[in-house]
Order: sequence, then structure tokens, then C-alpha cells
Amino acid sequence: MDPEKFISIDDESISLRQALGYLRFTGELQPFLMRILRQHIIEKELEQRGEMEVDSTRLEQTIINFRLQNELVQPDRFDKWLESQGLNYTTFRYQFAMGLKVEQLKNEVTSERVEQYFNENKPLFEQAVLSRIVLGDRAKAEELKRELTEDGVDFATVAREHSQTNDRLYNGMMGSVAISQLPPQVRDALASAQPGDIVGPVEFEGRHSILRLEERIAPTLEGQLKRQLQEQFFEQWWQSKLQNKNVKLEIE
Repeated sequence: MDPEKFISIDDESISLRQALGYLRFTGELQPFLMRILRQHIIEKELEQRGEMEVDSTRLEQTIINFRLQNELVQPDRFDKWLESQGLNYTTFRYQFAMGLKVEQLKNEVTSERVEQYFNENKPLFEQAVLSRIVLGDRAKAEELKRELTEDGVDFATVAREHSQTNDRLYNGMMGSVAISQLPPQVRDALASAQPGDIVGPVEFEGRHSILRLEERIAPTLEGQLKRQLQEQFFEQWWQSKLQNKNVKLEIE
């Protein structure tokens, strides 16, 4: 590749030097270079590990899922899409195979750390299903709390009639939330609460919340949580591979 003719617009060429200059000016050069280094580290690791087998059935199913999700089932439509992307089917299939290899690598280099971190920090991932009644007046909140706990007034009715947040339309139901993401004072109030308990009023940002704990959801290492932790530790893994390496941009 001629670095002086990296991209052309009509008869005008943009050199690689110019392109990097544009990226530097817009603040996008650093993340651009990091993506390149990330891919380089991954491919070198795959080379060192030797031939990594990709399950052909899984590969074909992944491709089918992609075509279904992107409405590319019809052969002529798929062929036009490949052409628009500058791909042929062989290259397209290779990209998906590489993607599965990277996922396999990600699992191999992070599985132990992910499981250890999860087991050591389970309380961080616990979720709770909550309902709430939110008021601006502390005295009114305390009065309603007494009615709920001592007089047995229906929580949903009180939420619909008195709460100042939109979830009053759903009987005050907030749904499932990660306990670690709740304000500290709310976490403290829920620390020893059991399903069905009503706690509060808890003050937060000038308002007072009465909370009912509907359910505690024990965390499991699967789904989105597992993927998030894998991504977190995979990023740490490849960046650690760059430590003590001399990385130099040859075109300035």
C-alpha cells in the first residue's frame, strides 16, 4: 500500500499521514490505535495457541442467526449485501469463524478470574424487586408508614393515591434493581429486610421513600452478567500483554 494514497476522493488523495492527523485532531487517534493493538494481541495469541477448532454446526447457526436478524435470508438480497460490504462469502464466513475463536479465547483466558471475582463479590450482584411510595413531606411519609405497618392499609392503594413518581401507575412497583446501584441509605435500610418488609421513610435528594421489598434475587453467573465480567477481564488481559512493550507510531 502506498502511504501517500491511503484514500482517494475523486482525483484527490488523502495520505495515511493526513488520515492519522485528522484522527489526532478529532481526538480519535488513541482509541483507533488501541483497537489495532487489541486485534494484534488477539491474533498473536491465537497463533501461539495453534489451530483452534470451531464447531461447524455452531458456526453455521451463528451465520443463520445473523442473516435472520438482518433480513438477509433471500440469496439475492444477501449477495447484494455482501457486495456492499466489499466481501465475498468465503471472507464473510472467515470473519464469523474468527469471531467464534475470539469468544473461545475470551472464555479460556477469563473463566477462572470471572468465577473467582463473582464468588468473592456476590453481594454486589444481588438484585431486589422493590415497590415504593415517594413523597416530599417527611411527616406525611411517616404517617403513611404507620398506616401500612400498623393498620394494614394496602400498599398498592397508597402508592396510587400518594406517590409522586410515575411508578405509582403500577402500584409503586419499581421492578428488579441491582442492590449495589441503590443509594447507600437505601442499601442500609434494606440490609436486613426480608420479602414483604416495609422500610423507611428513607430520604434521598430531598424526597422520602417508603419501600417494600418484594423479592431478593440471588445472583447467578450467566447471561448478561457473565458477558460483562468476561469483557471486563478480557480487556485487562490484552492490555496487560502490552506492558513493557515498546509501541511506537512510525508515521508522525
